[in-house]
Amino acid sequence: MGDQFKIEDVQLMDRMRSGDDIALKLIYKKYWNQLFSSAFNVLHDQQVCEDIIQEIFINLWNKREIIEIKVSLKSYLFASTRYEVYRQVRYSSVREDLFENVFERMESPSEYGNIEHRELLSQINSIVDKLSAKCKVVYKLSREEQLSHKEIASQLDISTKTVENHLNKALRQLRISLGLF
Repeated sequence: MGDQFKIEDVQLMDRMRSGDDIALKLIYKKYWNQLFSSAFNVLHDQQVCEDIIQEIFINLWNKREIIEIKVSLKSYLFASTRYEVYRQVRYSSVREDLFENVFERMESPSEYGNIEHRELLSQINSIVDKLSAKCKVVYKLSREEQLSHKEIASQLDISTKTVENHLNKALRQLRISLGLF
């Protein structure tokens, strides 16, 4: 079994696309603990984190024939986890203290290696650069400057609803471009 772990992710994805469920199991074993730790570091809820990771792997299997991973499989899985955690926080009654340092905790290079981290950040920056000027400014103020919607609205002299619309547009574009349906 040790030799199977040395198989590159690209080969595992190719095998999985052709219906090889063992390839999915190998990917699962290879990344489950790291993904769970990343999610748990933010949510602190074992069951919710297990559900999130399980759902990511179910989607990976169900969409195996159409998924186009433009970054490494590892980066794709961590981005998927990050977006699911974000969605969980956004649509649940999670305490406000979860938002403290959320980006630092989720994007910690120690979680998934410096190379993958830089690759993912490069891909994200490339996508953000293609956004409309106003959308790009709103996204950067939110994610890089950590400003609230109200602060951004005040600084740009736009409504908070417009800020939300720009952020939703940016995040939707990121999900589409990164293959995170």
